[in-house]
Formats: sequence, C-alpha cells, structure tokens
Amino acid sequence: MTDQELKIKYTAICSSLSTRRLKPAFDMLGKLISENGLGIYHDEHRNLEETYNYMLKYTVEGVFDPERQKVYRKLITSIFELADKVNEVLRLRLSISVEYEKKRMIRNSVIPDLKAYLVELEVLYSNDRGSFQPGKANSRRDKDSSQSDKITSASEDKENQQKMQNLFYHIWFSDKLTSEEINHLSKFLSDKIIPLPYRSFMITSVMLSLQRFFDAGKIMLLFDHCSSKEAEISQRALVGLLINLYKYDSRIPFYQEIAGRLKILNENPSFKRNIERIIIQFIRSKGTEKLQQRIRDEILPEMIKISPYLKNKINLDSLMEESISDDKNPEWLDILNETPGLMNKMEEFTELQMKGDDVFMGSFSMLKSFHFFYEISNWFLPFFPDNPEIAENLDVKDQLIRQMVESVERAPFLCNSDKYSFCLSIQKLPKDNIEFMSQAMKAEMEQVKELRDDEELLNPGLKEEFISNQFIQDLYRFYKLFPRKADFEDIFNWCFDFHNKQAVGDILKEDTKVLRNIAEYYLAKDHFEEAAGIFSYLLEQEKSGELYQKIAWCYQKMNEFETALDAYLKAELYGVDQLWNHKKIALCFRNLKKPDKALEYYRVVEKIKPEDLGNQLNIGNCLLELEEYEEALKCYFKIEYLAPGNKKVWRPIAWCSFITGKKDQAEKYFRKLIEDEPNKHDFINMGHVQWSLGNRKAALDYYKKSITENGFSEAEFLEVFEQDLLHLINQGVDKDDVPIMLDQLRYFLEK
Repeated sequence: MTDQELKIKYTAICSSLSTRRLKPAFDMLGKLISENGLGIYHDEHRNLEETYNYMLKYTVEGVFDPERQKVYRKLITSIFELADKVNEVLRLRLSISVEYEKKRMIRNSVIPDLKAYLVELEVLYSNDRGSFQPGKANSRRDKDSSQSDKITSASEDKENQQKMQNLFYHIWFSDKLTSEEINHLSKFLSDKIIPLPYRSFMITSVMLSLQRFFDAGKIMLLFDHCSSKEAEISQRALVGLLINLYKYDSRIPFYQEIAGRLKILNENPSFKRNIERIIIQFIRSKGTEKLQQRIRDEILPEMIKISPYLKNKINLDSLMEESISDDKNPEWLDILNETPGLMNKMEEFTELQMKGDDVFMGSFSMLKSFHFFYEISNWFLPFFPDNPEIAENLDVKDQLIRQMVESVERAPFLCNSDKYSFCLSIQKLPKDNIEFMSQAMKAEMEQVKELRDDEELLNPGLKEEFISNQFIQDLYRFYKLFPRKADFEDIFNWCFDFHNKQAVGDILKEDTKVLRNIAEYYLAKDHFEEAAGIFSYLLEQEKSGELYQKIAWCYQKMNEFETALDAYLKAELYGVDQLWNHKKIALCFRNLKKPDKALEYYRVVEKIKPEDLGNQLNIGNCLLELEEYEEALKCYFKIEYLAPGNKKVWRPIAWCSFITGKKDQAEKYFRKLIEDEPNKHDFINMGHVQWSLGNRKAALDYYKKSITENGFSEAEFLEVFEQDLLHLINQGVDKDDVPIMLDQLRYFLEK
C-alpha cells in the first residue's frame, strides 16, 4: 500500500464518521488494521464496535437513555482517534515525505520528560535575566541602547537556540500531549522570562502538529493563547486555530468543549474583527502569484527604467549627507517626466504594500537557498537581530550592521522569512554599500514608524494586522518555496471558504456586517463564486437591490448568463441604478443570443442617455445580429460623426457596407483597417470585396495574406469562407467559380 492509497482510505473513514455512517467506518478501519498487521489495535476496534452494537440494540428496542447522544458523540470521537492512530502508524511506516523522515529521525532523541525540559529552559533564561530581559536594554552592550527584544549574544545563544529547536520538533511530532503536558506548555508560552520570539515559535509547532495529527488538547491550547496580550502570540495562535478549525471542520461538532470555547471567544468584541482580518489575509494570499506576475510584467519594468542613471542623475550620495536640506531635489521631477507612468507605478506599489499585499514574494523567492533554510524549523522562526544564525554571517557587533539589522526587524512590510533572506544576502557586500543601505533603511523605518504610530491611534488593531499578515506570508513561502514542498499538503490550495464551514461559519453568520465585508473582498479580488455564495446568503436575511446586482455581476463574470439575467431583472424591482442595470440586462440577452430583447433595453438606455456612444455601438451590433444592416449602418455612422477618431466602428461599417452592396464604401473602410492594425478577418473581408468588384487576382492576394500573415490556418480560413459564402453570392460572385478560386489559392500557398 502506498502513502496515497492510505490517504484515500483514511479520508473515506473520516468522511463516514463525520456523516454518522459508523458501520462502513468500522468495516474500513477493521480491514485496515487486519491487512497491515496492526493487532495492537484490534481489541480497541472490537470493543468500540461492540459498544456501538449494544447502543443499536437498545435504541431499536426503545430503551430510554437520556445520555444516549452524549455516549454516541463520545463513541464517534473515539473511532476518529483510533483511525488517527492507525493512520499515523502506517504513515510512519510508509511515507517518504520529509515530515515523516524527520519524525523517524528524532524518535531516538525524543525529549523524555517535557515538563522537566520546560523547567530547564525557564531556569536557563531566568539565570540570564540579570544581563538580558526581552524588550529591555542589554547591559552587555551600550547601556543607552533601547532596542526591543534583545536576546543574548549569538555565541551564548547558539546552544539555547538548539534547545528551542529540539522543543519545536518535539511538539510538532508529538501525536497527543497529556493534559499535564498541555498545562505546563501553556504556562511556558505565557512566561515572559522566555524570549518572545521563541514562545511564538512554539505556537507554530503546535499548529503544525495539529495539521499532522488531531489533538483536542492542542486546539484548546491555541484557544488559551488567542487572548494573549502579546500580539506575536495571539496572532499566531489565531492563525493556527483557524487553519485547523478549517481542516477538521467535519469532526469539530463532536467535540462540545471546542464549540463551547468558540462561543466564549466570540464574546470578545475584538475576536470577530481579528478573524475577519485574517480570513481576508488568507483570501488575499490566493492572489499572490497573479500579483507577482503583474509586478514583473507591469510595475517593475517601469520602475527599473530609472535605475541605470538614478544615482548620478539625482546624486543619491548627497541625499545621505547630514547637512541635506528639506527641499526636494529639483531634478526628481525631470526623471519622472522622462519615465511616463513611473510615478503612478510607484504609488501603486506603495498602495499594494499598505494594503498588505505580498509584493516581495517574487523578489525574495530566489533568496531561500541559504543553508539557514535547509532547517525546516527556520522557515517559521520569528526574526530577531540576536539570532545566532545572523551573528555567524554578519558582524552584528559592528554598529552600522547592527543598525541595519534592527531596521530590518522593524520593517512592517517584510515577513520574517524575507528578513532573514535579506540579512543573509548582504554578508558579502562592500562596507560602502552596507552603509548606504543602512542609512536609507533607517530613514525609511523612522518614517514608517511615525506613520504606523499615527495610524495606530485611528486603528488600534494595526500591529496585530501586520503580525498576522507577516506570519501568513511566512507560511506561504514555506508551502510554495520549500524544496520539498510537495511532501506537504499546500494549505494555500484550500478554498478558505470559512463561511461554508460549520465551526467558523456559524460565528460569521451571526454578524452579517463581517460576512458582508468578506464578500466584498471576494468580489474585489475576482473570486466570484465565493462572493456570490455569501451575497446569496445575505439576500436570504434581507432583500436588497444592490445584493441582487452584485450576485448578478458575479454570475455574469462566471459566464452564467441565465442566472445573472434573473438576478438583474429582480434588481429592477428595487429601483437601483436603472441605467447600469439596463445595460447589464441587455448584455446578458446578447450573450444568450437574444439580440431582439437586448435591443429593447439598449433603446431604453438611449432615451435616458442619448449621447452614450458605447450604447450606440451596442445598438448597432444588435441590429447587425438581427440582419438589419441599413439601420446598423446609421448607428455606426452616427458614432463616426460624433467621435471621428473612433476606429472601433470602421470594421462594422465596412462589413455592413459590403453586405448592403455599397462595395466602394466597404473597400474604403477595409483599406483604412489594413493600413492601421489589420486582423486576419480584415484581409479575408477585403478579399470578398475585391472579388465582388471583379478584381480576382487582388482577392486571391488578400486571401493568401489572411493565412500567411495573420495566423489563419487553411482549415480556419475555409470555415470562415463557408460562413461568408452566401454574402459573396448575394454580391454577384458566381457560385461555380468558388471551387476554382479556392484551388488557385491552394497553389499560391504552396509557392
């Protein structure tokens, strides 16, 4: 049996249990146990099935038992947990993934006593407290230093970090922790003696452990720390909780203690704001690849045009001088004028940053090959300047380098993983470059800090937003860039439709404002199916013309025009933006091949806004589809008269002129098209005109060009020609000459 076959069987068992089909679950689980020689679980399986058979018997006999449902839920959770154990044993035996390679590797070095190990770490950092306290100045350095979260010097902390790494893996690869271990770990995570980066690091190990093996105790641990006053702890706990509630949604209803904790947490006013923000961040992450493509193709090409001559042109070195005035360099505007669109692109890039979009994924994706990233745990480690891994590569005792590393730490738009990449990538840079970068980053971070401080007053959750977004970006990099990423289930391939899940969905549906915000974000990011689902739910709660319109728009963008039309027509009843609505109804009718109905609505729009040339074009197109060519021509000429530079009408004018026998007029407009930006249809249409005028050699020449110059295959050409044949005959072409002309064309094409 392969790992994939095991996954299919395990998933089928869990699916049966979540839908309360226990008999099939027992059968599949029993077979899995017997076929793989797991006799150690045979008795547990038999006892559970016997218990279920007794329950069935008493239920059928009508025996009253007020505790039956409680026992039933407990039985289901017990079967789930047995299935988890069987699955884990077999995965440990079969899986070739790096996760299980690592688990097999550390089995012989497992921490024997978690409580004792945690106490040892607490004592270790307690002894160092005289020289170091997180968030306070480090007395071993300049006493005036006030940077936050100094840990210990790199040389002293290397062994301590190894201990933390061992703890990280121990938690990750522990299937279940006892209630006593959970209590001790919870206290450890709240103990401010332990450096904050390491405590938030351990929250991540709990999250990863849960993704591998369900443990209600670990979920309760995450619940405990979602309310932490330390944002680095609370945000990682909340992200980890949401990921695992999503993953295990089908089994959560059987754990009443989890449902109870959700209700308690939901009483906290900030909880819904937090989950709304994090869900939106997850949704945003799904557009990262598309955003990177856009940055590569549109934004960066404009921005890098300036780079070859920027330093000399605006004298960048002088900008770093202490005596620089506050006046703007007068040459900046000249450069921006020389690069059209640059300012807009720079502003757009900055706006994307401020919104939390992952603008640096592409920039840092090539900087994940350092030895630092060979260690899986380092992908999840919060950034801190005193990390011994940094000290091994940079001279952090050098004031200049230290200043730059601490500026990197404060950068709100870089995730932890990218901060490490940046610091590791500059180790071989000349000192002049580092000095320039350090001063630039210091100035930038001071400005960012001022902006953040101001915005924090207006938006108290801003710090939490940055932290959770950075963590989600760290996770994104791991699942997308880790060399053996295929060994893990990529959570960023999930739909993240939390509103459709039982546990979180019920909470979201209690507050339609939160749900509406999520729907609007889906809509803004072109996730039309998800947006339509939420808007439809909201519509059941309260009828609204705007909601009908947004549902219609979603279905229109999904090319489901019947459904879209139905919603647009219902929106009509609410008197919403009639002009816009009429246009969309007409568009749906056109896509449903009902140009007569579309024309009715376009005529209504014409009465409301007669100067709308776009609407005139649509009227002309409908008339064209209805074969009312003379009327269509009138519309097109009206547009040309009112907007002489509009080239869109040349093609329909030319075609309608040909069909209505105005051959000289058709030739004039097709020639204008061919001299401008012709497409393959323009050449074939011009060929039709020339043939109808008796210019057969010219016709063959244009037909040939339509195939050789514009990408028509011969088969495509013949298909279009067949559709146009009736019009050719109507314009005087002899039907009997057609085969001869086509054969002559074939000979021309061979030359």
